[in-house]
Amino acid sequence: MTVTFDHSRPMACPACVGVPEGVAVQPEPVENARLMVALPGIHCAACISGVERTLAQVPGVAKSSVNLTMRRVAIQAAPSVDIQTIIDALDNAGYQAQELDSSLLAQSDRDDYGRMLLMRLGVAGFAMMNVMLLSVAVWSGADAATRDMMHWVSAAIALPAVAFAGMPFYTSALAALRGRRLNMDVPITLAILLAAGTSLYETAHGGQHAYFDAAVALAFFLLTGRYLEHRTRSSARSAAQELAALEVQRAIKWVDGTEITVPVAQIAVGDVVIVKPGANIPVDGVVMTGQSEVDRSFMTGEAVPMQAQPGTSLFAGEINLSGVLQVRASAVGKDTELRRISDMVAIAEGGKSKYSTLADRAVQLYAPGVHILSAVAAVGWYIYTQDLRLALNIAAAVLIITCPCALGLAVPAVTTAVSGRLFRKGVLVKHETALERLAEVDTVIFDKTGTLTLGTPKSDDLAGLSAVQKTVLFGLAKGSDHPLSAALSKTLAEQNVVPAEITELTEHPGCGTEGIWAGKRVRLGRATWMGREQGAGLSACFQMGGLGPIRLSFDEELRQDAAESVAALRSRGLDVQILSGDGPHAVKRVAQSLGGLPFEAEQTPTQKADTIAALAAEGRRVLMIGDGLNDTLALANAHVSMSPASALNAARVASDFVLIDKGLGGLDGVFDLAHQARSRIVENLSLASFYNLIAVPLAIAGMATPLIAALAMSASSLTVTLNAIRLKS
Repeated sequence: MTVTFDHSRPMACPACVGVPEGVAVQPEPVENARLMVALPGIHCAACISGVERTLAQVPGVAKSSVNLTMRRVAIQAAPSVDIQTIIDALDNAGYQAQELDSSLLAQSDRDDYGRMLLMRLGVAGFAMMNVMLLSVAVWSGADAATRDMMHWVSAAIALPAVAFAGMPFYTSALAALRGRRLNMDVPITLAILLAAGTSLYETAHGGQHAYFDAAVALAFFLLTGRYLEHRTRSSARSAAQELAALEVQRAIKWVDGTEITVPVAQIAVGDVVIVKPGANIPVDGVVMTGQSEVDRSFMTGEAVPMQAQPGTSLFAGEINLSGVLQVRASAVGKDTELRRISDMVAIAEGGKSKYSTLADRAVQLYAPGVHILSAVAAVGWYIYTQDLRLALNIAAAVLIITCPCALGLAVPAVTTAVSGRLFRKGVLVKHETALERLAEVDTVIFDKTGTLTLGTPKSDDLAGLSAVQKTVLFGLAKGSDHPLSAALSKTLAEQNVVPAEITELTEHPGCGTEGIWAGKRVRLGRATWMGREQGAGLSACFQMGGLGPIRLSFDEELRQDAAESVAALRSRGLDVQILSGDGPHAVKRVAQSLGGLPFEAEQTPTQKADTIAALAAEGRRVLMIGDGLNDTLALANAHVSMSPASALNAARVASDFVLIDKGLGGLDGVFDLAHQARSRIVENLSLASFYNLIAVPLAIAGMATPLIAALAMSASSLTVTLNAIRLKS
């Protein structure tokens, strides 16, 4: 039979709703297969659109999403589509493609690309310094023989260096041309090759001018910009990888009364698995027998465990804390809620790479414009003078003087400078476009538990207990690892209470702890275990002998600077809200203590992401701040995201910023620097544009040799860099 999933029910696994015990449920038919292809050569927004346009033309491909950070594309295609067809289509378009296993989302810890860029940058820098030293003799008026010798020595240094250092630009340009398109690396390659080629021609014919220093300087400055960009990007790992780490590789299968350990891949829908205390739930399913407490912070973010008993729906990735459970599988492998969220996170991470930066928008017309200017200048001068050497020199000068070094450095130089300043202030910037996106934010959404609060319960009403009751309570509490027991132990220890000696101490999974003190049975645990109704909010009951249970209330402690930070954000005119997986009572209390913030409670990970998507559809730019596994999807889908230092690893890697110092005190300062960074980027782009407006006409008029063009290009790059460095202080 087929089960229709009800996605509207909060706190329930969509794959588990309505699964009757003893019935094998068939999963929904899969219409599209999910393929993953590595694209090691992509590096810009134009590559993203080019890849997706190419794949859209492949029959059977329904959807594709490029992740620039991870350099790969996730493809949804009909089962009949062959992976080789996709690879061939990408290769024909000029993109190197390799198949990846879609179930393996882990990124290699080796930064081969970064080391490659750094090595080529070092070679270009070494060659540039030596060639410029040799050029001093030429500039000083060396005679013909000395000049020719210096030119040949410069050629021996520069040509191998240019061939090696410029390889990333050459391969990218060649791939673009094979795909019958232009990218920024095409004019870069032409400028380098023309500078080197005309210099070699001049040297071979005993000419007075050679521009080997211009060629290596181009390679050096362009590699500098690309490495700065890569260094910022390389700090961003995949949050999908962190979620995938929650998946269990082996499970205990219950077969005819026997426990058999098997790979999870061999578990089918309807099978029964045994989950022992301390183990992760391997499948989505429903509890058949047993009682326990389950850490389901993956879904709710709530630190207090949930009671699990027959009929309770569980998710893969949750942690069984106390008792042994028998769980009937209703979804396994790629059909689990954990895998579904992981896939959505991977797609959302790729969406951030499509953000169009100010620099991207500034250079959209750059490549065709530069080629037209250079070609017109070369043809015009050749017609006017009939001198091919002069025409090529002017073409090279135009390409060099318009080379996008300044544009290429405008954003990464500012990002690197501001990232360093923020790091000293306790904030880690993890994405190269994060500062630009943060400056556009108009809405801030906070998670509650662990973000606005410290994430651990705090006992707040022990004043009514006698000294004896406190000692007995301490004795029971220190015998349990439950978060509420831990909170009681901490509070009582701070009050210098000495724990009583409890005998026959026993912990009942999903209920509480009991023992014997002075001949009386004493208990600490759930109210329902002691015959009382469970109250609203966090609470437990304490009972001594035949006396009635005493209800103990718990509260969450706000971060010390939470109120101040929220007030500062609201004073900026930002709309501040709370989205939490916790219950309405707890969320309402925190919202009211922060000035009556609007809030939504009992939100699942997908509901949080849906809320952010709805705001984005209204044109809102959302900053999401969260710390838990249940926030990972929302963090990945938000326009920009942050996590506190105490956040779980999956949340930190999904975020664009991590607040390294404890608390939210630095949040307002991050906004200030983001706006300063955006202003400085605009200044850099204006400087680069102003330079081109002056320099290009001079080059076209023949008033700038390739050497002067290289010096002017270097000066503009240094100006942009120095302007960015001002933000470091």
